[in-house]
Amino acid sequence: MARAKMTPNKCQAPMITWLAGSRSRLSAAREASMTSGAVRERANEPEDLGRLFLERANAGDVDGLVALYEPDAVLAAPSGEVVAGADAIREVYAGLLASRPAFEDLGQRPALRGGDLALTSSRVPGGGATAEVARRQPDGTWLWMLDQSHVGG
Repeated sequence: MARAKMTPNKCQAPMITWLAGSRSRLSAAREASMTSGAVRERANEPEDLGRLFLERANAGDVDGLVALYEPDAVLAAPSGEVVAGADAIREVYAGLLASRPAFEDLGQRPALRGGDLALTSSRVPGGGATAEVARRQPDGTWLWMLDQSHVGG
């Protein structure tokens, strides 16, 4: 199936402010360590997922973003397309990060937890928010299983 080229939109991009023409402010050394196959930090709490998303997106670390999701996770992409599985999520983020946008933290709500599930949410430009469902993994870390990149706004 052919996919349209994705261009982030201020109202659609997950957990970010689109800063046209801006490059990541992370150092080259940190970026290299994020993309060289180095061991990545894991989310010990559901709220860690949003922070890790921002760090990895700003580093251009597509595989690092995919590592925040369960293997069969479902993502509603900024384009509106719904994809499932690591390969499809990787393709979405590769397209999103191709132009090297900068991402800014606009605020994350405390996670709403129920047993091994948690609802995470972050504000996005235009007054909307993201909504994600994270699941505690057998090792105690957290991964997203569902990700709606833009709700309302």
